[in-house]
Amino acid sequence: MFTQVLLIAGHAGLGHFGTVAIDGTKIAANASIDANRGHEWLSEQVTRMVTEAEQTDATENIRAAQRAHDDGDRIPARLMDQSSRARRIRQAADEVAAQLNRQRINEDERDAAARVRLAKSRAGEPVVGRIPDGPHRLAEARAHLAREIATHQSKLERRAALIAAGKKPMGAPPVPLEQHSRIIRARRVVEAALAAEHTASATKPGKRVLPKTVANTTDPQSRLMPTRRGFLQGYNAQLAVTSDQIIAAVQIGQSPNDIASLVPMMEASGRAAAMLHTDTGRPEHVIGVVLADAGYCSDSNLSAPGPERLIALNKTRDHVKAVIEQPVTGPPPEGASPRQAMSHRLRTPEGSRLYKRRGATVEPGIGNLKKVLDRFSGRGLNSALGELNLAASAFNLMKIHRATAS
Repeated sequence: MFTQVLLIAGHAGLGHFGTVAIDGTKIAANASIDANRGHEWLSEQVTRMVTEAEQTDATENIRAAQRAHDDGDRIPARLMDQSSRARRIRQAADEVAAQLNRQRINEDERDAAARVRLAKSRAGEPVVGRIPDGPHRLAEARAHLAREIATHQSKLERRAALIAAGKKPMGAPPVPLEQHSRIIRARRVVEAALAAEHTASATKPGKRVLPKTVANTTDPQSRLMPTRRGFLQGYNAQLAVTSDQIIAAVQIGQSPNDIASLVPMMEASGRAAAMLHTDTGRPEHVIGVVLADAGYCSDSNLSAPGPERLIALNKTRDHVKAVIEQPVTGPPPEGASPRQAMSHRLRTPEGSRLYKRRGATVEPGIGNLKKVLDRFSGRGLNSALGELNLAASAFNLMKIHRATAS
């Protein structure tokens, strides 16, 4: 139905894909935030249910053997109820187990990358980027400090050797070790790593630690989502909105982070534009540039194949400041990295003008959609996606009505 409504909008002259803005919003699930449970609690409940089921089976078998006139070993109706709490607890346990497995895989990958960084740092090679948290943070910080001290010490010794040989060194003399800015910063990094290690090991004995990985026993596929007003139990709804406020594509996600949603949403927007262009032949049904905020910024998203895109690299105030203070013209310089190229394009007059349309395009669409759907009624990803498609269809129908009412 969503596709059919989109085709009607296209034939009505709507759906201008010259600019498409993508953004996400958190929508509450039909579940209580207090129904989240950790792996330990869920494992205990599953074990208890298995024990109770075995006991029930044994009791029923005994009764069936004792009463020959019984109709057989019938399963009680309460055990056949597919909407029972037991089924949802099992689903929640499976969800937590899957999350923990993904976390273990990610932790193994992060640990391997941290070990590579540490080996390079200990070998005296420069390492780019912030030192990651974890068991190797302090070791890499100390290796970084040792490398900075050795580098500066060699400069001091080289100058001293020139003076001892009766030669006049060129340039200003290097500052003492303790006053060098890079060494001072490296010492601060070591101190911060020591403080983090001390904090991690200072957990009070007997203190209750709440589980970080949880699943909801009411809607196991929903997730805790951070918002500006705190946490809600729900889903991350993604919208792609055209310049004339038509919702071109929607998706539902479980991650509160938007980064992984950009490429799928660009592909969905491209399919919608191609479908309309094939059906109507209108030039406005060709996707132009995709606009997205800094929540979608990553090296992979900047360089992924697909339509032209403008993705903010930082917060709005920093973006506006860069546009005003560091304007540029023309194409990005040769050899620029994806981030450098995007920074250049955003600071050009054309890039700045286009990106200004992002908020005015997608945010009113999200606000008006949430007047139609501010909370899901069904439970589960499929049900939430169906409701979101229905709400987006109603939203687009209202746009069509208002555009053609005159």
